Amino acid sequence: MRENLKVKVEAPQYSVAAGVTFAQVDTWFGHTRKDLKMDIIYPEDTEKKYPCVVWICGGAWRLMDRSAHLAYLSALARSGFVVASVEYRTSNECCFPAQLEDVKAGIRYLKALSERYNIDRERFGVMGESAGGYLAAMAALAEDEVYDVGAFKEFSSKVQAACPWYPPSDVTGFKYPSPVEAAASMESLLLGKNVMLNQEDALKICPVSFVTKDAPPFLIIHGDNDHTVPFAQGEILHDRLEEAGADVKLLVLEGADHADIPFFQEELWQRIIAFFKEKL
Repeated sequence: MRENLKVKVEAPQYSVAAGVTFAQVDTWFGHTRKDLKMDIIYPEDTEKKYPCVVWICGGAWRLMDRSAHLAYLSALARSGFVVASVEYRTSNECCFPAQLEDVKAGIRYLKALSERYNIDRERFGVMGESAGGYLAAMAALAEDEVYDVGAFKEFSSKVQAACPWYPPSDVTGFKYPSPVEAAASMESLLLGKNVMLNQEDALKICPVSFVTKDAPPFLIIHGDNDHTVPFAQGEILHDRLEEAGADVKLLVLEGADHADIPFFQEELWQRIIAFFKEKL
């Protein structure tokens, strides 16, 4: 049996550039250097420029895998975006602000290479889960140039929209049975000192401390049954942004726990796609 099919071309081909080095940073007590890498999903279409969404993996700032969610990120890309998943140094390598510096370096790299990947430099969104949600919020809110470290500083790391999932927004609100247990918390390891005993310093690295009326649009997604990052953390970021007069929406996933299966359903991803299409 033979069948002839003339396919109507309605979308570009999408390619994946995996393991692209976007920065080099000091490691092993400053004696050596390591590459920071990203995975980029982009359209082979030189006729137009596409908005870019930067994804930041979670893992309590201790572990991360930039390729873990490529299946979902590919679907996001094919809806009309360039999507890049960036690597960052974990808290066992460096304390804050190294993680934020790495994310911002990734954004600047993508803007510098915008012609190569068909990116519109003026339309950048950022999204992440948990520790990555924290970094997404910080990348959107913390615009002080002190966090722009490394190459391509002629390009801004500013983004135009943010979608943090279950983000730790004010770690001073976390409850610990004792200072000893607080010392071993993920938040203390990020800060480099005991959060419970250094509340003022801890608050200085929290997204809520960087909220202004000029914040970009936010879509915060949080499950109301989160046993890892309390739902109140998403609420407080929403409330601070709303009080400041920023464009913000808190999408509450009923009954969802931390990194729960509802976050990986088509219905939610369509909401995320709609948000970025509207705001970018």
